[in-house]
Amino acid sequence: MDFFESMFGEEARGRSSNRQTRFRGQDLHAELQLDLIDVYQSHQRTLTVNGKNIRLTIPAGVEHEQTIKITGHGNPGVNGGPNGDLYLTFSITDHPKFKREGSNLYANVELDLYTALLGGETTVDTLDGKVKLKVAPETQSGTKVKLKGKGFPVYKKENVFGDLYLSYQVKLPTKLSEQEKALFNELAKMRSNGK
Repeated sequence: MDFFESMFGEEARGRSSNRQTRFRGQDLHAELQLDLIDVYQSHQRTLTVNGKNIRLTIPAGVEHEQTIKITGHGNPGVNGGPNGDLYLTFSITDHPKFKREGSNLYANVELDLYTALLGGETTVDTLDGKVKLKVAPETQSGTKVKLKGKGFPVYKKENVFGDLYLSYQVKLPTKLSEQEKALFNELAKMRSNGK
């Protein structure tokens, strides 16, 4: 009996001495500020958290206020417990030209009066470079045009893009010369006589 008692006694003592509770490390929360153009393409960035550098890939198409979890990069665990996680929230600043809604982009395009009236071509900016567009004669201010696939990348979908919606704003000429004013007067008379 002494032999069994000593065995169980030793085991019990060993268990109690190792009974330090393991605690998971605290999660950390951080905010990363980016421009809209920064998240148009996937790119790598190095963050410093708790004195450690973390190199991570920012996927194209992340949304404003979207949060991603980076496992194991929170505070260290206690007594050998696992590390916490890092929750990274994106703060994406607006673009001066483009408004983003999901994967679609919206922009205003200035159109001079003569191109709007007579038709022609205009060059517009997209996030992927410039595009030449045909303008139909007698295009009204506020006319909308959709450029398929010229919007924003869809999050975690390779080579899938939203659309770009353009709204034409017809710009009236200013600082007219006397000759130009006379020609517009002639046009006005022609239009009123034609009614």
